[in-house]
Amino acid sequence: MSRFWSAVVHGLKPYIPGEQPKMTSLIKLNTNENPYGPSPKVLDAIRLATSDTLRLYPDPNATALKQSIADYHQITTEQVFVGNGSDEVLAHIFHAFFQHESPLLFPDITYSFYPVYCQLYQIEYQTIPLTNQLEIKVEDYLRDNGGIIFPNPNAPTGRLLDLTEIETLLQKNSETVVVIDEAYIDFGGDTAIVLVDKYPNLLVTQTLSKSRSLAGLRIGFAVGHPDLIAGLIRVKDSFNSYPLDSLAITAGVSAFEDQAYFTQTCQKVISSREWVISELNALGFNVLPSSANFVFVTHPENDAALLSAGLRKQGVIVRHFNKDRIDQYLRITVGTSEENQQLLAIMDTLV
Repeated sequence: MSRFWSAVVHGLKPYIPGEQPKMTSLIKLNTNENPYGPSPKVLDAIRLATSDTLRLYPDPNATALKQSIADYHQITTEQVFVGNGSDEVLAHIFHAFFQHESPLLFPDITYSFYPVYCQLYQIEYQTIPLTNQLEIKVEDYLRDNGGIIFPNPNAPTGRLLDLTEIETLLQKNSETVVVIDEAYIDFGGDTAIVLVDKYPNLLVTQTLSKSRSLAGLRIGFAVGHPDLIAGLIRVKDSFNSYPLDSLAITAGVSAFEDQAYFTQTCQKVISSREWVISELNALGFNVLPSSANFVFVTHPENDAALLSAGLRKQGVIVRHFNKDRIDQYLRITVGTSEENQQLLAIMDTLV
């Protein structure tokens, strides 16, 4: 049927998500899912919401969820946009703000959905090389552009850019939209949302998939100046007026209400991450500083692809990127204490 495809579809190279194995016996440390389940209050709220009212359309504005996000971050609902996972939110951002004559800028090693969106929306882009230490250098982005986007912490490296550096970028780049993609910010960084009132060209995206353990429900949001949010709403309502279902809205509200559970599970992940880093260092690995729920590691004497294959043979899946500059690295999600211990025990036999 490919003869019916448009030229754009023929040219697309779709994003390849991390493997979702069918075997439940595998230890899955390849897609950065939270090892701890959603708040019990979230599950209770979903149960209560499964009623005859599911025959009705959800609130197209997701008002209750926007209010919860606004209250949490001490902003207004006019500064909040919500969507079906942060990937959809990002897609609308690319469509709304990055279709210009000048190129969009993002790192050469980063979230691999960015070039896919550029292909889909026919956006010219330039990749900015990370430093030799795989860090983002703000000065490298001070050039002609039609927009700037990068994750913070960056993915797959896990390295965090300080808020002072982001503010420097905003001060020197005021004429195009700057998007900070904060999928992992709750595991060790300070959100740039505190800067949105000061910089009208700043847009910050987050997800409830990682730190709030709701990857299965697909809830993402963006925070920025009301003018940016209005642009996103125009795109959304031209694409899908009901991106979030009733259960997702209910779950999202409850997730923001249970601050104690959120704080507890994030701290458990952070503590486990630091322990995993110390143990991997003891095994001879070089581990990049991480502010995410994963670590990015390389071993000077062992091939990364062989290590990944060796782990898989013994029931542990990690992510190996066969790409320039990072083909000798593995991205390893922080799991439960038991999963982390099993990972390290197997690693000890492989290196």
